[in-house]
Amino acid sequence: MIDEELRKEGQEDYSAKNIQVLEGLEAVRKRPAMYIGDTSEKGLHHLVYEVVDNCIDEAMAGFCDTVNVWINADGSITVRDNGRGIPVDMHEKEHRSALEVVLTVLHAGGKFDKGSYKVSGGLHGVGVSCVNALSKHFHVEVCRGGKKYEQDYEKGKPLYSVREVGPSDRTGTTVTFLPDDTIFTTTEYKYLILQNRLRELAYLNAGITLTLTDMRIDPDAEDQTPKTETFHSVDGLREFVRYIDAGREPLIDDVIHISTDKFGTPVEVAMMYNKSYTENVHSYVNNINTIEGGTHLTGFRRGLTRTLKKYADDAKLLEKLEKQKIEISGDDFREGLTAVVSVKVAEPQFEGQTKTKLGNNEVIGIVDQAIAEALTNYLEEHPNEARSIVDKVILAATARHAARKARELVQRKNPLSGGGLPGKLADCSSRDPEECEIFLVEGDSAGGTAKQGRNRVNQAILPLRGKILNVEKAMPHRVFDSEEIRNIYTALGVTIGTAEDSKELNIDKLRYHKIIMMTDADVDGSHIDTLIMTFFFRYMKPLIEKGYLYIANPPLYLCKKGKIEEYCWTDQQRQAFIDKYGGGQENAIHTQRYKGLGEMNAEQLASTTMDPEHRILRRVTIENAAAADAAIAMLMGDDVEPRREFIEANATYANIDA
Repeated sequence: MIDEELRKEGQEDYSAKNIQVLEGLEAVRKRPAMYIGDTSEKGLHHLVYEVVDNCIDEAMAGFCDTVNVWINADGSITVRDNGRGIPVDMHEKEHRSALEVVLTVLHAGGKFDKGSYKVSGGLHGVGVSCVNALSKHFHVEVCRGGKKYEQDYEKGKPLYSVREVGPSDRTGTTVTFLPDDTIFTTTEYKYLILQNRLRELAYLNAGITLTLTDMRIDPDAEDQTPKTETFHSVDGLREFVRYIDAGREPLIDDVIHISTDKFGTPVEVAMMYNKSYTENVHSYVNNINTIEGGTHLTGFRRGLTRTLKKYADDAKLLEKLEKQKIEISGDDFREGLTAVVSVKVAEPQFEGQTKTKLGNNEVIGIVDQAIAEALTNYLEEHPNEARSIVDKVILAATARHAARKARELVQRKNPLSGGGLPGKLADCSSRDPEECEIFLVEGDSAGGTAKQGRNRVNQAILPLRGKILNVEKAMPHRVFDSEEIRNIYTALGVTIGTAEDSKELNIDKLRYHKIIMMTDADVDGSHIDTLIMTFFFRYMKPLIEKGYLYIANPPLYLCKKGKIEEYCWTDQQRQAFIDKYGGGQENAIHTQRYKGLGEMNAEQLASTTMDPEHRILRRVTIENAAAADAAIAMLMGDDVEPRREFIEANATYANIDA
């Protein structure tokens, strides 16, 4: 795939003179969150993304087609590419190797030299130097010009100058780093999180091969083979959209694909309609997931709405709505739409280093034109599919009109008075949202126990009757018809727009900053957790993004031997108790299995599951929106077991209150 002549020419042109220095690296270890977002699990995985993104930049420039990632046995990460290799010659201004400059100086790299990279994700040049600064150990190998070079660092400081270590018949860069456990709250990498990101990159960059290998093998496991996976996409975004929509019933079989750079900026879009009632649009700029959207997303929505409406008007397909005096909304054109929008911008303007929103105004018109031209052609060439899409739009508009009154029922005129609160809610006395928490409890029986065991000052209890509505399969007005869902809105104090075309969530009067799902530790409980998470993901996503949603973790067992007793949350903990106090003999230990919350008395439930001093909460996070979207679509099927596996794999286990 790599053009060897291009590689050779690029090799010669890419040298120390291309590495431009803007400023130093002093603040990274003091304020790491400024550069990588945070020092928790999210920031930890961001280190890997920074290194991999450099490899992808080489690929987008045409010099790399293979990226390998290893999670090593000691918890370190190795990333290898077959690109040109970071320059190692002397930097004219810094009087040291360009490799050392790249790895030790903030805002140093080839991304500022337009001749080196036309398009780049790592625009600020802080990525790999930040990884170095935040690593206990950092080792780099560079192969270029028939030779191999290396250098080692500790906490960002070089242990020796770049040195030549022998010949090499390949080119590329290999980085191995061990995150500093004095900076990060956790240093355990999650295979699933890295898997999702590498899969995403493979879809976004058709033709590139990425591999992920986990060298952490349980010594007691029968299979001692490392877990490894290869990600490679031929059709790119077409495959990406089908992957996201695999759990949904398609409205039409086609993936509408648009790829053009004739408007000055490469634009690629893949989209398809399904029979669900939600919009799932994922946007990227230079492979970076812009979770807050931006001008490219605005251009996509504007082009889609304008083109579809013109087609429907010209074909006189909207007369039914006009007779009912129902005005069509932009949201109606996107109901049941799954799309991936990817643009490659030479000089993007992002809001902050986290790059979550694109600000380039010229991109609006570029994407708008690209969508309008390609979609117009598709609709004219596929009249049957076009009619199906417009019929879906009409259905959405009709349902939205019917949902207006249901939405108005959700509103709370005076959220702090208590007068409009659900009857089942046992509210707390505090009115400070930062210290208040609400437990969404499975069933009235467990809800009654929780009410007895709670701290009345800052803990509220809202019992839920059975399994809430599966919002993934329900039309919006049916969602707001659900009493349990209306109770959640009302209890939390959040509102949504009452205008027919508004879906914005207003959380200004949110009453609790901890919303805790507390359900039985069984399959039904896991199902209820998943239903609630699906509701929050589709209708209250900002609360997840702000870190307000949690899952309680009640114990599975109470083990006793004489006067010694311990709660056990896992089968491993129970076995450890048996081994320690029963000599490995299970019949020597009295074990009480808690099949539901109702089997614990108020004191037991409070001390194990509700007391911040002893409980374990699992925070619900969205590490990868496209992967979460696909997972929720899949999990809302009839098979219960994947739901349990999803909750166990994706909830972050931590003693949040410790």
